[in-house]
Amino acid sequence: MDVRLLQLTYIGGPTALLELGRFRLLTDPTFDPAGGEYPSGPATLRKLSGPAINPAEMGSFDHVLLSHDHHFDNLDRAGRALLANAKSVLTTQEGAGRLAANSIGLQPWQSVDLSAPDGSVLRVVSTPARHGPHGHSHLGAACVPEVGPFHLTMTAEEAVQAAGLFAESAIVPLHFEGWAHFSEGRLQIRESFAAAGLEDRLHWPEPGRPIQIRL
Repeated sequence: MDVRLLQLTYIGGPTALLELGRFRLLTDPTFDPAGGEYPSGPATLRKLSGPAINPAEMGSFDHVLLSHDHHFDNLDRAGRALLANAKSVLTTQEGAGRLAANSIGLQPWQSVDLSAPDGSVLRVVSTPARHGPHGHSHLGAACVPEVGPFHLTMTAEEAVQAAGLFAESAIVPLHFEGWAHFSEGRLQIRESFAAAGLEDRLHWPEPGRPIQIRL
């Protein structure tokens, strides 16, 4: 398989299956059906839509990229049950402390190399991020978690190039729909990236339909 070609299947919310070379990576697993309610500190989260495909249809995966574990809209009950099927769960250090088992905690800018049976190596870099607008998260000022988005590279050369603020990276918006507490959607995302001159790098996946992105 071409290691410069990413196949991405958007499952819903923050969840997507990434296939790159021999690697199959699952982001923030959320597989509960629509209609669930989840008490979360001062708020109750309400899920509006279920996954586009279920775990049986998705098939096996190698690793999980988990931005954070303590909000149900990033890791719901069905998603949490799937973590044991992963070779590793890459997440924040705080999250790894709570999850234990097969989890690996990464600090911002720390990297880990994953190996495939064919000898190929995928480098995953944990990148810093703010969860929600400055000074508060989407769940209130008292609920700002440590979160860890990730950048993927296949070679050492690409890892060096990534240091240039990931200038050539593809941008795939996830987690802007499917939950009642979200206040911004596709329009606001598109406007923000257009204002930054990055709209041409946006890829908009449809739930359940794989797209291929040349890296």
